[in-house]
Amino acid sequence: MPHTSEDTIMTSKKALLLVDLQNDFCPNGALAVKEGDQVIPIANELKSHFEHVIASKDWHPSDHTSFVDNHPGHKLFELISLNGIPQVLWPAHCVQHSKGSEFHPTLQQSGIEKIIYKGTDKNIDSYSVFFDNAHLKDTELNNYLHSLGVEEIYIMGLATDYCVKYTALDAVKLGYKVYVIEDGCRGVEREEGDAAKAISEMRDVGVEIINSADV
Repeated sequence: MPHTSEDTIMTSKKALLLVDLQNDFCPNGALAVKEGDQVIPIANELKSHFEHVIASKDWHPSDHTSFVDNHPGHKLFELISLNGIPQVLWPAHCVQHSKGSEFHPTLQQSGIEKIIYKGTDKNIDSYSVFFDNAHLKDTELNNYLHSLGVEEIYIMGLATDYCVKYTALDAVKLGYKVYVIEDGCRGVEREEGDAAKAISEMRDVGVEIINSADV
């Protein structure tokens, strides 16, 4: 039988997931996350440590129901119930094929082997890179990771208190060993302290919170 090196087996089981490193989530973007662009150099550095690097994109139609402009009479960042699911009303962001939906220009895209698009259904938001917010439909991420034999996921990106958090929580439920790279994330902070609460929530379900220097 052909020999497979132990090193190859080990590296093939880990993947780096870059969450929504898009223009609209960085300074001057439609839904700018404070210091969002400061995580890009960390992403560029970490990519070389992983055999598998996957990136996600928010990819909304212009009439997406999460956009406040599509709810006359409601306020920006207001929390409403939408089809029985809590929904924050966001500014229009990451509209398909727009400049805001593009990756930040300083993100080095070499080595990114797969892009997962989420939030494509106008009727429901998708914070997690695995599922929509009602867990009615999944993206191709879980199947893709299984096809690679990945068992451990290292997550970083934007934003700590939304897409990073919900991706990490779903990953734990799906049976992955999950690491969140804290200095590679920044929070929306719709309310002060949301990012710290998100870190606590993730840690409580078994997510390992680490720094980029630990990778």
